[in-house]
Amino acid sequence: MPKAHTEWKVLPHGPIERLAENLWWVQGDLPGMSLKRVMVVVRLGDGRLVIHNAIALEPSAMQELERWGTPAFLIVPNKAHRLDAPAYKARYPALKVLVPRGSRKEIEEVIAVDGNYDAFPADDDVRFEMLNGISELEGAMIVRSQDGTSLVLNDAMFNMDRKRDLLGFFFTTLLGSAPGPRVSRLAKLLLIKDKKALRDDFARFAELPDLTRVIVAHEKVASGAAARDALRCAMQYL
Repeated sequence: MPKAHTEWKVLPHGPIERLAENLWWVQGDLPGMSLKRVMVVVRLGDGRLVIHNAIALEPSAMQELERWGTPAFLIVPNKAHRLDAPAYKARYPALKVLVPRGSRKEIEEVIAVDGNYDAFPADDDVRFEMLNGISELEGAMIVRSQDGTSLVLNDAMFNMDRKRDLLGFFFTTLLGSAPGPRVSRLAKLLLIKDKKALRDDFARFAELPDLTRVIVAHEKVASGAAARDALRCAMQYL
């Protein structure tokens, strides 16, 4: 696990992509790895922003984000995804930091936590729930937009291609993290305690009547009919 950044350190990243009127997505690099990570930003009705899995962006991109809304909530989705969290808190001291209950202790090693997922205020368009079978180590963010519902997961599901470099080969091939969509061997070893319970969650999400996309921390977005297919494909690995 890379050391968390206490100062603003920009690694290479792509442009901000607008997935829906209230939903932005950015893909960025990880230190020394070919794997990409994903940040999701949701704009609430009052203009506040929910930042899920923060990535430090270059100045023009951060200015674009700040013009869109006011950073208000920082979601650290598990202990392995805290890389830029301290830098965001330093930049935006008013941020409320929310985490899964089971990952709180490790996340608090690098950043003060304001609450667990259940502390997120009631909202018509954004809600959080814990995943079953993961001992409260991870949850899901569910976002309602004009075009339907987006499911935002973290490491419980991967959706990326295999990598050719040595470390990428080890992570994606030997540890079974690619090709996606799938549940990795590493997740089953370190994260998932009850495969059936998580499989039932994926099946329930796949039946959401207006499901339009599934977003994961690494790397691809499954949209349209592929969203349901992605969840059902991942279920086969549980």
